[in-house]
Amino acid sequence: MAYSDSDEFGASGINLVVHDRRFVADGVVELTLRRPDGDEQPLPGWEPGAHIDLHLSGDMVRQYSLHGDPRDHCEWKISVLREAEGRGGSKFIHDQLRKGSAVRVTGLRNKFKFVDSTHYVFVAGGIGITPLLPMLQAAEAAGADWKLYYGGRARSSMAHVDRVSEFADRATIWPQDERGLLDLTSICEDNGKTALYCCGPEPLLKAVEEACAHWPPDRVRMERFVAPDADDVGELVAFEVELSKSGITLQIPADRSIMDVATEAGVKVPRSCTEGLCGSCETEVLEGVPLHRDSVLTAEERDSNETMMVCVSRARTPRLVLEL
Repeated sequence: MAYSDSDEFGASGINLVVHDRRFVADGVVELTLRRPDGDEQPLPGWEPGAHIDLHLSGDMVRQYSLHGDPRDHCEWKISVLREAEGRGGSKFIHDQLRKGSAVRVTGLRNKFKFVDSTHYVFVAGGIGITPLLPMLQAAEAAGADWKLYYGGRARSSMAHVDRVSEFADRATIWPQDERGLLDLTSICEDNGKTALYCCGPEPLLKAVEEACAHWPPDRVRMERFVAPDADDVGELVAFEVELSKSGITLQIPADRSIMDVATEAGVKVPRSCTEGLCGSCETEVLEGVPLHRDSVLTAEERDSNETMMVCVSRARTPRLVLEL
């Protein structure tokens, strides 16, 4: 049962409740989300790598990876690390959401898709284990050859160690205070047919990118929780955008985003992370060449210039035509 971005996952989304809540590591809470009592309609299906948007308070929207069993259409599970220096979403969830709390969910998307392969290497750092958990189950069910390397500051802070330990012969738990940093040179040895998936803090992702620099780009897939520093693209300049569906043309100043200018003009643009991380504002490019500054599109997708994330990306040409 594949999911769709339409139907319930339009602007209104789905109203769910927190059916259960438990701590799965120091500072990490797991929420089990279900429909309200009496509503027996199955939840939309999803695949490993999918995430959802939680609408928390006012205009606060945060993205979290689903990590339960995709075959279970009665409930969804997410895990949230409390981040003291974050933007407030994790603090709200830890402090305000209790068993029975209502929460609106939109944006079931998957920009971290699990591709078919006979060999996999999974590298997780801290809370980055969450999107990889259903991938482990899928790889195991497919009879693939796979390995997981799960790093964290300390064992007590590493979520879902119990689930990972079920794969004792394939999963290596690597607490930094016990074993030091992950041995990425060894982990990232390429046999020519392995697909590598990595999720975790930015220093880990950058280190894996360096260790896998010799790999074909389509075999290294990453998901980021925070936006990396933007590439040095020189001085940002103003440009023009025609919105084909809205029938208007806008001038985008050097210091403002397409999303903000379009929203100000009354155009409805899907909005969530506003950092080029979640893919909610992905828009088709009809004319012109975008300047990609997101962390969602693969190298191949960027080269095609078929879509762009209008929250952060800009234009290489003086004019763009977008399907908005």
